[in-house]
Amino acid sequence: MEQVITSMADALLVTSNSGKIKKVNRAAQKLFGFEEKELINQPISLIIDEDELVITAIYQHSYLKRNFQNLEVVCRTKTREKLLIAFSCSVIPKRTEGLEDIVYIGRDITAWQRREQRTSAQYSITRILSESQSIKQGIPQILQSICQNLGWDLGELWTPSQYIGTSVQGDSLNAVLRCVEIWSSRLVSVREFKAITWQTTYTPSVGLPGRIWIRRLPLWIKDITVDGDERRSQPAAEAGLHAAFGFPILDDSEILGVMVFFSRDVQPKDKDLLQMMGSIGSQISQFIKRKQAENALVESEERYRDLFENANDLIQCVNPSGRFLYVNRAWRETLGYSEAEIANMSVFDIIHPEFKQHCLQRFYRVLSGENLGQVTAIFVTKDGQTIFLEGNINCKFVEGHPVAIRGIFRNVSQRVAAEEALRYQHKETERLLLNILPVAISREVKEQPASIAEDFADVTVLFADIVGLSEIATSMSAIQLLNLLNPIFSVFDRLTERYSLERIRTINDAYVVVSGLPIRRQDRAQAIALMALDMQTAIALFNTENNQNFSIRIGIHSGSVVGGVIDLNKFNYELCKDTVNIASYMESQGIAGKIQVTENTYKCLCDEFVFEKRGEIEVKGKGKMTTYLLIGRKE
Repeated sequence: MEQVITSMADALLVTSNSGKIKKVNRAAQKLFGFEEKELINQPISLIIDEDELVITAIYQHSYLKRNFQNLEVVCRTKTREKLLIAFSCSVIPKRTEGLEDIVYIGRDITAWQRREQRTSAQYSITRILSESQSIKQGIPQILQSICQNLGWDLGELWTPSQYIGTSVQGDSLNAVLRCVEIWSSRLVSVREFKAITWQTTYTPSVGLPGRIWIRRLPLWIKDITVDGDERRSQPAAEAGLHAAFGFPILDDSEILGVMVFFSRDVQPKDKDLLQMMGSIGSQISQFIKRKQAENALVESEERYRDLFENANDLIQCVNPSGRFLYVNRAWRETLGYSEAEIANMSVFDIIHPEFKQHCLQRFYRVLSGENLGQVTAIFVTKDGQTIFLEGNINCKFVEGHPVAIRGIFRNVSQRVAAEEALRYQHKETERLLLNILPVAISREVKEQPASIAEDFADVTVLFADIVGLSEIATSMSAIQLLNLLNPIFSVFDRLTERYSLERIRTINDAYVVVSGLPIRRQDRAQAIALMALDMQTAIALFNTENNQNFSIRIGIHSGSVVGGVIDLNKFNYELCKDTVNIASYMESQGIAGKIQVTENTYKCLCDEFVFEKRGEIEVKGKGKMTTYLLIGRKE
């Protein structure tokens, strides 16, 4: 058992219930940097911060008969370096109460914690840089974020100007650095140190800020109290500050400032952290330069503010994140937002939801330097009204980076509404034309609005009438009759579309359909015959579903007609010649439930359909005509 404990990869410590160390393995000695003799009989507080709280927590779990798993504890090495250890702890009972031992088995999770902290810091700083409205707003948040996420106690910003203003070119040998911003944790008492810092200045190469300024590289000091900084080493020691690091806010050859951070712990140099801070310094410099450019743009536009304010066009200026930098009076009055509201808004807050994706694409294209020419936009006002805009947008760049997007728009909502009304009127006109005229004739009426008439040599005309409809109509109201007949005529209309026929306006009570005009076709008679048979089937199905006993009488004739629009004020499409009259006689002199056709139609269909000869009937103006009854299609 002793050999197993000695060779364990995890650190193992055994203490008395009072916290005195009784046993350690090799892994624990290596982890904390002590020899075994240096730890035995020493209090656990030698390596664990807040040991009394830890022991109390362990005993509370013991009373609940549970082991303590993954208890994260801040520990110290022999050199006082801070480690985060995840302990699994348990109490070993003894026969004599009060003599229990506590076993600690620990795993170093410091590296994991650092990765988590650094990822969190990078995310937090990126968010701050994207959301801050000004340099003065962003810098204190950045100092706080670095300290809190990475476990440092105090952060400073040093610049050669009142805050961060213009950049300093060249070697900057004459710069005088002053601290312009400090953030400190409540866990440290640094009032005197801060007071001295506010009064301290550094020239290049002097003190930690000066050395970073001249070298333009991140620097690390394990213990500032022994660094030799005559001005702040002693105050730092009195405040309990030890480790320090700093990095330049640098963009290519331009240095804008230096950030410095302090910790109460002595910490060895962390190259990975310095490298990350160098990248963050570049991010901050880009943020500062962008804000400087935005401020310069606003100052520039101040000269044109009177012109902009009195313009009728809607003028806006936003930063690359879309947040408003400026809007003119016409914009505010049209959209209905106050200046205070606009200060906390982005342009994406007012874009119509259905237009947002399109607008985002245009926005990013402008940011990439593309010239879009005239653009359209749809905004939503404060009271929910939709407005349509036309205009142009352009992007201002500073050293290749976008800093502001200006848009100048005209409110074209009234014009859009008029155009929409005109489109609706056009669609309604077209729908009405199509409802009363054949498609080809409707198109010709629109293109050549004059009298239209044309001779069609070979067409087939169908007349259909519901038998006894007039008598039925006297026994019910018009609404009741309409509700009853609407399903029947809807089916007839669908059959007309299925067979590509043209319905001519209803003549008296008859449903009139023609085949072969305005588009000539070889199967004109066949299409009419198929529709007539389907109409009989439709009536039979309607009777079954509605408990009715309707029958339909159909007449068909084939011949020539003249078709045309005879009244352009009302757009009535009429058929002339005897063909129409004869088809009407075939229906009126027919038999209820039957389809009567003339000999002309019979000759067109006799090879494909089954007929029964009815015989001769008297037709007004034509004398006797031989007719046939259409029975069905041949198998």
